[in-house]
Amino acid sequence: MSEPTTPVFSVRDLWKVFGPGADRIPGSEHAALPSTELRERTGCTAAVRNVSFDVDKGEVFVVMGLSGSGKSTLVRCLTRLIEPTSGTLAIDGEDVLAMDRTRLRELRRHRAAMVFQHFGLLPHRTVLDNVAYGLEIQGLGKAERRARAAELVEKVGLGGLEDRRPAQLSGGQQQRVGLARALAVDPSVLLFDEPFSALDPLIRREMQDEVVRLHREEGRTMVFITHDLSEALRLGTRIALMRDGEIVQLGTPEEIVGSPADDYVRAFVRDVPREQVLTVATAMRPPSAGEGDHGPALRPEATVSEAIEAVARSGDPVARVMKDGRLVGVVDHACLLDVVAGTGAQAVTV
Repeated sequence: MSEPTTPVFSVRDLWKVFGPGADRIPGSEHAALPSTELRERTGCTAAVRNVSFDVDKGEVFVVMGLSGSGKSTLVRCLTRLIEPTSGTLAIDGEDVLAMDRTRLRELRRHRAAMVFQHFGLLPHRTVLDNVAYGLEIQGLGKAERRARAAELVEKVGLGGLEDRRPAQLSGGQQQRVGLARALAVDPSVLLFDEPFSALDPLIRREMQDEVVRLHREEGRTMVFITHDLSEALRLGTRIALMRDGEIVQLGTPEEIVGSPADDYVRAFVRDVPREQVLTVATAMRPPSAGEGDHGPALRPEATVSEAIEAVARSGDPVARVMKDGRLVGVVDHACLLDVVAGTGAQAVTV
């Protein structure tokens, strides 16, 4: 068996409280008070409450919640753009809260790059020079940083626009410049703070596609903040759903949609097309005699929607679920429709 890897981020019992005497709130008799009552009694606001999670290498970890849920405060705590009130926080096993100013600067410049909703581009610089800016701060020579920037401009689909200035670009193009600038410093993790929320729906979809493509090609670790459930489900390896500063459920998109933790999460995912999120691992059953000999073959991670289409197209009553050349189950119309209706079995490990 392979050795367990150190999480990129490891967060334990993290609090961020704003207000007088904020450091006295965690662990006190006031810690469990609802937000409104906490403000009335202490004058403090707990933006992040006792949050714990790990971000594993190579995953897209999505933090999702409505406005005021604490998600943006949380992501800023990860690099101490906002100072946590209490708890522990490590990147690659190193204590972030113990870092001095020099080490923090190195963390933000080299190891964890942020992509913001408001692009923060330098208006007097060209696309190429905006992308190269982080490398300039790192002290790379002009020729080397411009060569690296040119590679990234091409990678994010802006080839031919190197000499334009931000005002000459669309919103989606400006966000691509911001993404290329973050990638240029080759960080171990990319932090996205609602980067696409100001974009038109079609451009937003384009940028989501770009994130999916970059993740598929590079396997780079990403922490992505959003208030949009469809975006979270589309991008996330795992999703942490926040409410009033707390994580109310942490799981895969399939777990969030298929097994909501409480009524709040259930209401949140109520209108999600289950067949587009849940996989055949949720729907499959053991094969009866002879059922594994025919029918279309599906991967366990294929969606129920893909399975319904495959069964309908083939004309066979069942589809085989195969993993590493091995039959692990079958699905038919009845079990697929049970999952769509919310009455099917839970996901299984294969």
